[in-house]
Amino acid sequence: MTSAPAAPFGRVLTAMATAFHDDGSVDPDGTARIAAHLVEHGHDGVVVSGTTGESPTTSVAEDGELLAAVIDAVGDRAVVIAGVGTNSTAHSVELMRQAEKHGADGALLVTPYYNKPGQAGVLHHFRTVVEASDLPVMLYDVPGRTATTIALETYERAAEWDTVVAVKDAVGDFARGIRLQQLGYAVYSGDDAANLGWLAHGAAGFVSVVGHVAGDQLRALADTFESGDHAGALEIFTRLLPAIDAVMGVDNYGATTAKGGLQLLGVLDNRNVRAPLVPLDETELEALRAGLVAADLL
Repeated sequence: MTSAPAAPFGRVLTAMATAFHDDGSVDPDGTARIAAHLVEHGHDGVVVSGTTGESPTTSVAEDGELLAAVIDAVGDRAVVIAGVGTNSTAHSVELMRQAEKHGADGALLVTPYYNKPGQAGVLHHFRTVVEASDLPVMLYDVPGRTATTIALETYERAAEWDTVVAVKDAVGDFARGIRLQQLGYAVYSGDDAANLGWLAHGAAGFVSVVGHVAGDQLRALADTFESGDHAGALEIFTRLLPAIDAVMGVDNYGATTAKGGLQLLGVLDNRNVRAPLVPLDETELEALRAGLVAADLL
Protein backbone atom coordinates (compact mmCIF):
# COMPACT_ATOMS: atom_id res chain seq x y z
CA MET A 1 0.00 0.00 0.00
CA THR A 2 1.27 3.45 -0.88
CA SER A 3 1.46 6.23 1.67
CA ALA A 4 -0.66 9.31 0.99
CA PRO A 5 1.20 12.61 0.96
CA ALA A 6 0.44 15.26 3.54
CA ALA A 7 -2.83 16.99 2.67
CA PRO A 8 -3.28 20.05 4.89
CA PHE A 9 -6.70 20.89 3.44
CA GLY A 10 -7.91 17.35 2.77
CA ARG A 11 -7.65 15.43 -0.48
CA VAL A 12 -10.86 16.16 -2.41
CA LEU A 13 -11.96 19.78 -2.73
CA THR A 14 -13.95 21.76 -5.26
CA ALA A 15 -13.73 25.43 -6.11
CA MET A 16 -17.45 25.86 -5.75
CA ALA A 17 -19.87 27.92 -7.78
CA THR A 18 -21.77 30.88 -6.35
CA ALA A 19 -25.55 30.82 -6.69
CA PHE A 20 -27.36 33.94 -7.90
CA HIS A 21 -31.00 34.96 -7.85
CA ASP A 22 -32.75 35.87 -11.09
CA ASP A 23 -32.18 39.57 -10.34
CA GLY A 24 -28.42 39.02 -10.17
CA SER A 25 -28.06 39.25 -6.40
CA VAL A 26 -26.08 36.61 -4.56
CA ASP A 27 -28.04 33.68 -3.18
CA PRO A 28 -26.41 32.60 0.10
CA ASP A 29 -28.96 29.82 0.68
CA GLY A 30 -28.39 28.38 -2.78
CA THR A 31 -24.63 28.63 -2.28
CA ALA A 32 -24.95 26.80 1.03
CA ARG A 33 -26.90 24.04 -0.78
CA ILE A 34 -24.01 23.66 -3.22
CA ALA A 35 -21.58 23.33 -0.31
CA ALA A 36 -23.76 20.75 1.42
CA HIS A 37 -24.11 18.78 -1.82
CA LEU A 38 -20.34 18.66 -2.19
CA VAL A 39 -19.69 17.60 1.39
CA GLU A 40 -22.35 14.91 1.12
CA HIS A 41 -20.60 13.57 -2.00
CA GLY A 42 -17.03 12.78 -1.11
CA HIS A 43 -15.51 16.17 -0.37
CA ASP A 44 -13.13 17.06 2.42
CA GLY A 45 -13.43 20.76 1.71
CA VAL A 46 -14.67 23.58 -0.48
CA VAL A 47 -13.23 26.81 -1.84
CA VAL A 48 -15.59 29.80 -1.68
CA SER A 49 -15.23 32.80 -4.00
CA GLY A 50 -12.58 31.35 -6.27
CA THR A 51 -12.61 31.75 -10.04
CA THR A 52 -15.48 29.29 -10.41
CA GLY A 53 -17.28 31.29 -7.71
CA GLU A 54 -17.09 34.33 -10.04
CA SER A 55 -15.02 36.29 -7.54
CA PRO A 56 -14.06 39.04 -10.04
CA THR A 57 -17.73 40.10 -10.04
CA THR A 58 -18.54 39.88 -6.32
CA SER A 59 -17.93 42.58 -3.73
CA VAL A 60 -16.09 42.21 -0.44
CA ALA A 61 -19.41 42.34 1.40
CA GLU A 62 -20.90 39.66 -0.86
CA ASP A 63 -17.84 37.46 -0.42
CA GLY A 64 -18.23 37.76 3.35
CA GLU A 65 -21.93 36.91 3.18
CA LEU A 66 -21.25 33.84 1.04
CA LEU A 67 -18.39 32.67 3.23
CA ALA A 68 -20.49 32.99 6.38
CA ALA A 69 -23.32 30.99 4.77
CA VAL A 70 -20.99 28.18 3.71
CA ILE A 71 -19.24 28.01 7.09
CA ASP A 72 -22.63 27.86 8.79
CA ALA A 73 -23.76 25.06 6.45
CA VAL A 74 -20.70 22.80 6.38
CA GLY A 75 -17.98 24.29 8.56
CA ASP A 76 -18.34 21.54 11.16
CA ARG A 77 -17.99 18.84 8.48
CA ALA A 78 -15.43 20.13 6.01
CA VAL A 79 -12.56 22.52 5.47
CA VAL A 80 -13.73 25.89 4.16
CA ILE A 81 -11.16 27.88 2.18
CA ALA A 82 -11.80 31.48 1.19
CA GLY A 83 -10.62 32.77 -2.16
CA VAL A 84 -8.80 36.03 -1.45
CA GLY A 85 -6.76 36.51 -4.61
CA THR A 86 -7.33 39.61 -6.77
CA ASN A 87 -5.14 41.87 -8.88
CA SER A 88 -5.16 44.52 -6.13
CA THR A 89 -3.02 43.84 -3.08
CA ALA A 90 -5.09 46.13 -0.86
CA HIS A 91 -8.29 44.37 -1.96
CA SER A 92 -6.76 40.96 -1.24
CA VAL A 93 -5.61 42.09 2.21
CA GLU A 94 -9.17 43.17 2.97
CA LEU A 95 -10.51 39.79 1.84
CA MET A 96 -7.85 37.95 3.84
CA ARG A 97 -8.74 39.77 7.05
CA GLN A 98 -12.43 39.20 6.42
CA ALA A 99 -11.86 35.48 5.87
CA GLU A 100 -10.03 35.15 9.17
CA LYS A 101 -12.74 37.14 10.96
CA HIS A 102 -15.46 34.83 9.62
CA GLY A 103 -13.57 31.71 10.68
CA ALA A 104 -12.33 30.29 7.38
CA ASP A 105 -9.90 27.38 7.67
CA GLY A 106 -7.57 28.72 5.01
CA ALA A 107 -7.15 31.03 2.03
CA LEU A 108 -6.57 30.50 -1.69
CA LEU A 109 -4.28 33.20 -3.10
CA VAL A 110 -3.98 33.45 -6.88
CA THR A 111 -1.27 35.33 -8.75
CA PRO A 112 -2.42 38.86 -9.65
CA TYR A 113 -4.05 38.76 -13.07
CA TYR A 114 -4.05 41.15 -16.02
CA ASN A 115 -1.51 43.62 -14.56
CA LYS A 116 1.27 41.01 -15.00
CA PRO A 117 3.66 41.91 -12.17
CA GLY A 118 7.21 40.63 -12.36
CA GLN A 119 8.41 38.07 -9.85
CA ALA A 120 9.39 40.79 -7.35
CA GLY A 121 5.85 42.13 -7.55
CA VAL A 122 4.33 38.66 -7.19
CA LEU A 123 6.44 38.01 -4.11
CA HIS A 124 5.58 41.40 -2.60
CA HIS A 125 1.87 40.80 -3.22
CA PHE A 126 1.97 37.34 -1.67
CA ARG A 127 3.96 38.51 1.34
CA THR A 128 1.66 41.44 2.04
CA VAL A 129 -1.48 39.32 1.88
CA VAL A 130 -0.03 36.39 3.81
CA GLU A 131 1.15 38.65 6.62
CA ALA A 132 -2.34 40.15 6.99
CA SER A 133 -3.59 37.06 8.88
CA ASP A 134 -2.59 33.77 10.46
CA LEU A 135 -4.62 31.64 8.05
CA PRO A 136 -2.85 28.79 6.23
CA VAL A 137 -2.49 29.64 2.56
CA MET A 138 -2.68 27.73 -0.71
CA LEU A 139 -1.02 29.61 -3.56
CA TYR A 140 -2.75 29.27 -6.94
CA ASP A 141 -0.67 29.15 -10.11
CA VAL A 142 -2.86 29.40 -13.23
CA PRO A 143 -0.99 31.24 -15.99
CA GLY A 144 -3.77 30.56 -18.50
CA ARG A 145 -5.89 33.06 -16.55
CA THR A 146 -3.27 35.32 -14.98
CA ALA A 147 -0.64 35.54 -17.75
CA THR A 148 2.03 35.05 -15.07
CA THR A 149 3.70 31.85 -13.87
CA ILE A 150 5.16 31.74 -10.36
CA ALA A 151 8.91 31.16 -10.69
CA LEU A 152 10.60 28.45 -8.65
CA GLU A 153 12.72 31.15 -7.02
CA THR A 154 9.54 32.89 -5.86
CA TYR A 155 8.25 29.61 -4.46
CA GLU A 156 11.55 29.16 -2.62
CA ARG A 157 11.13 32.52 -0.92
CA ALA A 158 7.46 31.97 -0.10
CA ALA A 159 8.24 28.55 1.38
CA GLU A 160 10.04 30.38 4.18
CA TRP A 161 6.71 31.71 5.47
CA ASP A 162 5.15 29.33 7.98
CA THR A 163 1.54 29.76 6.86
CA VAL A 164 2.15 29.08 3.14
CA VAL A 165 1.66 25.33 2.95
CA ALA A 166 0.19 24.34 -0.42
CA VAL A 167 -0.05 25.07 -4.13
CA LYS A 168 -2.99 24.62 -6.46
CA ASP A 169 -1.24 23.92 -9.75
CA ALA A 170 -2.79 24.59 -13.15
CA VAL A 171 0.58 24.84 -14.90
CA GLY A 172 0.69 21.11 -15.56
CA ASP A 173 4.44 20.62 -15.24
CA PHE A 174 4.68 17.41 -13.24
CA ALA A 175 8.45 17.56 -12.83
CA ARG A 176 8.17 21.07 -11.43
CA GLY A 177 5.46 19.80 -9.10
CA ILE A 178 7.91 17.33 -7.60
CA ARG A 179 10.34 20.19 -7.02
CA LEU A 180 7.58 22.11 -5.25
CA GLN A 181 7.03 19.13 -2.97
CA GLN A 182 10.76 19.07 -2.27
CA LEU A 183 10.41 22.68 -1.14
CA GLY A 184 7.78 21.54 1.36
CA TYR A 185 4.55 22.38 -0.46
CA ALA A 186 1.53 20.11 -0.63
CA VAL A 187 0.57 20.19 -4.31
CA TYR A 188 -3.06 20.02 -5.43
CA SER A 189 -4.18 19.41 -8.99
CA GLY A 190 -5.92 22.48 -10.39
CA ASP A 191 -6.86 20.79 -13.68
CA ASP A 192 -9.29 17.86 -13.62
CA ALA A 193 -7.82 16.37 -16.79
CA ALA A 194 -4.51 16.02 -14.93
CA ASN A 195 -5.87 14.61 -11.66
CA LEU A 196 -4.56 11.08 -12.10
CA GLY A 197 -1.22 12.31 -13.39
CA TRP A 198 -0.83 14.52 -10.34
CA LEU A 199 -1.57 11.62 -8.00
CA ALA A 200 1.16 9.65 -9.74
CA HIS A 201 3.52 12.54 -9.08
CA GLY A 202 2.80 12.74 -5.37
CA ALA A 203 0.04 15.33 -5.22
CA ALA A 204 -2.00 15.73 -2.05
CA GLY A 205 -5.29 15.83 -3.94
CA PHE A 206 -7.51 17.97 -6.14
CA VAL A 207 -9.15 21.37 -6.20
CA SER A 208 -11.72 20.47 -8.80
CA VAL A 209 -14.47 21.88 -10.99
CA VAL A 210 -15.83 18.51 -12.11
CA GLY A 211 -16.34 17.73 -8.42
CA HIS A 212 -19.65 19.62 -8.63
CA VAL A 213 -21.07 16.60 -10.45
CA ALA A 214 -18.58 13.82 -9.62
CA GLY A 215 -17.55 14.16 -6.01
CA ASP A 216 -18.01 10.51 -5.12
CA GLN A 217 -16.01 9.46 -8.15
CA LEU A 218 -13.14 11.80 -7.31
CA ARG A 219 -13.14 10.41 -3.78
CA ALA A 220 -12.99 6.90 -5.20
CA LEU A 221 -10.16 7.93 -7.52
CA ALA A 222 -8.08 9.32 -4.65
CA ASP A 223 -8.81 6.42 -2.31
CA THR A 224 -8.20 3.75 -4.94
CA PHE A 225 -4.88 5.27 -5.94
CA GLU A 226 -3.86 5.63 -2.30
CA SER A 227 -4.64 1.95 -1.69
CA GLY A 228 -2.08 1.01 -4.32
CA ASP A 229 -4.62 -0.11 -6.92
CA HIS A 230 -3.33 2.08 -9.71
CA ALA A 231 -5.05 0.09 -12.45
CA GLY A 232 -8.35 0.56 -10.63
CA ALA A 233 -7.69 4.29 -10.34
CA LEU A 234 -7.08 4.44 -14.09
CA GLU A 235 -10.43 2.71 -14.69
CA ILE A 236 -12.23 5.28 -12.54
CA PHE A 237 -10.48 8.17 -14.26
CA THR A 238 -11.25 6.72 -17.70
CA ARG A 239 -14.96 6.47 -16.85
CA LEU A 240 -14.89 10.12 -15.79
CA LEU A 241 -13.36 11.40 -19.03
CA PRO A 242 -16.68 12.14 -20.80
CA ALA A 243 -17.72 14.30 -17.84
CA ILE A 244 -14.35 16.04 -17.70
CA ASP A 245 -14.55 16.75 -21.43
CA ALA A 246 -18.11 18.04 -21.12
CA VAL A 247 -17.44 20.28 -18.11
CA MET A 248 -14.17 21.67 -19.44
CA GLY A 249 -15.09 21.75 -23.13
CA VAL A 250 -17.13 24.98 -23.20
CA ASP A 251 -15.43 28.30 -23.94
CA ASN A 252 -16.59 29.87 -20.69
CA TYR A 253 -16.33 26.67 -18.64
CA GLY A 254 -16.19 26.76 -14.88
CA ALA A 255 -19.05 28.64 -13.32
CA THR A 256 -21.28 28.06 -16.34
CA THR A 257 -20.78 24.31 -16.62
CA ALA A 258 -20.74 23.81 -12.86
CA LYS A 259 -24.13 25.48 -12.57
CA GLY A 260 -25.46 23.62 -15.59
CA GLY A 261 -24.46 20.36 -13.92
CA LEU A 262 -25.93 21.39 -10.59
CA GLN A 263 -29.20 22.24 -12.32
CA LEU A 264 -29.24 18.86 -14.07
CA LEU A 265 -28.67 17.19 -10.69
CA GLY A 266 -31.46 19.22 -9.08
CA VAL A 267 -29.20 21.04 -6.61
CA LEU A 268 -30.02 24.42 -8.19
CA ASP A 269 -33.20 25.50 -9.98
CA ASN A 270 -31.33 27.87 -12.31
CA ARG A 271 -27.91 28.37 -13.89
CA ASN A 272 -27.62 32.12 -13.41
CA VAL A 273 -24.20 33.72 -13.77
CA ARG A 274 -23.00 37.32 -13.73
CA ALA A 275 -21.84 39.17 -16.82
CA PRO A 276 -19.49 39.04 -18.61
CA LEU A 277 -20.27 35.31 -18.33
CA VAL A 278 -23.47 34.08 -19.93
CA PRO A 279 -25.27 30.89 -18.90
CA LEU A 280 -25.11 27.75 -20.97
CA ASP A 281 -27.61 27.79 -23.81
CA GLU A 282 -29.85 24.79 -24.41
CA THR A 283 -27.47 23.22 -26.95
CA GLU A 284 -24.56 23.52 -24.52
CA LEU A 285 -26.69 22.17 -21.68
CA GLU A 286 -27.64 19.12 -23.72
CA ALA A 287 -23.98 18.49 -24.59
CA LEU A 288 -23.19 18.67 -20.88
CA ARG A 289 -26.04 16.28 -20.12
CA ALA A 290 -24.72 13.82 -22.69
CA GLY A 291 -21.26 13.89 -21.13
CA LEU A 292 -22.63 13.28 -17.66
CA VAL A 293 -24.79 10.42 -18.92
CA ALA A 294 -21.79 8.87 -20.69
CA ALA A 295 -19.89 9.01 -17.39
CA ASP A 296 -22.83 7.41 -15.53
CA LEU A 297 -23.39 10.54 -13.47
CA LEU A 298 -26.97 11.07 -14.62
